[in-house]
Parts: sequence; structure tokens; C-alpha cells
Amino acid sequence: MRRYAGATDPGKVRSSNQDAYYCDPKGRYFIVADGMGGHAAGATASQLAVETIRACLEGGWETVPAPKLLSKAVEAANEAILKDQRENPQRADMGTTVVVAMVDPNNNCWSAHIGDSRLYRLRGSQLQQMTEDHTLVARSVRQGELTQEQARIHPWRHILERCLGRPDTGPPAIQPISLLPGDRLLLCSDGLTEELDDEVIAEYCLRVQDLEQLVLKLIEAAKERGGRDNITVVIAEYA
Repeated sequence: MRRYAGATDPGKVRSSNQDAYYCDPKGRYFIVADGMGGHAAGATASQLAVETIRACLEGGWETVPAPKLLSKAVEAANEAILKDQRENPQRADMGTTVVVAMVDPNNNCWSAHIGDSRLYRLRGSQLQQMTEDHTLVARSVRQGELTQEQARIHPWRHILERCLGRPDTGPPAIQPISLLPGDRLLLCSDGLTEELDDEVIAEYCLRVQDLEQLVLKLIEAAKERGGRDNITVVIAEYA
């Protein structure tokens, strides 16, 4: 049995919402995308990514192995955005991050991502970031050049190394995710993690059991801390 909830909010500063998300009604997969390139272009990019990935996953669900299917879906999303750029030069700079989590027909969990939208797993009281941000600052942290504390306030922390909408973006990062009964998965755009650190997110996850309420409370908490960007949160629980 899988429970899930998701919501998105423009935040307190932006006049539009460039994020997009999708929760499969059967609880099989979840997608979050964070667009960029002006409000119309960014929203177009994120929506194109979500719709293309959704169509690919549905089309190959029973026949294509999960890692191959995820890679194909995300790469198709990149091609769809590039095609739109060619046909609409006013959107030539648009792009989007994306993170996907899916539980395949064999009940194995997999993730795929490009950019800095994140996937977390809450197991017991431990919240663990499962994805690695594709940013200049995150790479510097991995190489030991910056601490996590320095990274959180670094002026270049939003500069992406990879996103959809670029011909050289390369394949998505794909990995298996171990799931045990009671685990929760949290997918989010950086509008959440820019305002709330992991410890605060974990506190909310432990305190609020209703998933719909939890999603809304996390969004409201991010807005109370500034809400400088669009905020999207999806949470799924596996029994």
C-alpha cells in the first residue's frame, strides 16, 4: 500500500510558478521539475519534462527494465525541450531540473535526476539525501573545497552544471533506492531546501503523520523563512 501527497506554491517573491510535478494515481512513480528561463519559458520547460517523462514511463512500464526506462524517459524530455527551443526562439534559454522516483513492477525502487531538485529518504528518524546536486558548489563540497555550511550561503550555490534543455547535458544520474516498510520518499525543488535545512525537514516529517498536511506545512515553513523561490514537495510512504 502506498500513500502519497504533493503540492506546489509560487512562494512569496516570484510572481509565477515555474515548477511542475506529477504523482501517478497508482503510486508507481513521482516527478518534480523546476524550470528556468523566464516565467513562461521556465514553466513550459518543466511541464514538457513532466509530460514527456510520464508518457515514456507509461508506454514502457511492463516491457522495459527500470534503469533503461528512466534513462530513456529523461533523455526524451531533454529532446522535447530542445525541439521546442528550435521551434520557439523566444524560449531558447529555457531549461529545467528534474527528479523522478519509481517503484517498478518487481517492487524495486529507482531514481533519476538532473540538476538540483532532490530526492530524500526518511527511514525511522534519519532523513538522507539520496541524490547529488549537479551544481558547481555541490561539486566543490564533494571535492573537499567547501564545507556544507559554506555551501549553504555561497553566492554561486544556484549555478547548475547540468539541466534539461542543453544538447550536452548527458544522461541522467540513475540509482537503485533501498525501501523498507514505513520508509518515506520526499521529492522537492530547491525552493524547499533553500529555506529549510535537512534537520528542520526531518523534524516536520517525524512530527506530522498525515501526508497532505505534511506537504502543506513544509511549504508554509519555507514561505515563513523567506519563500524566495517556487516550492514543490511530493511525499510518498511505503507500507
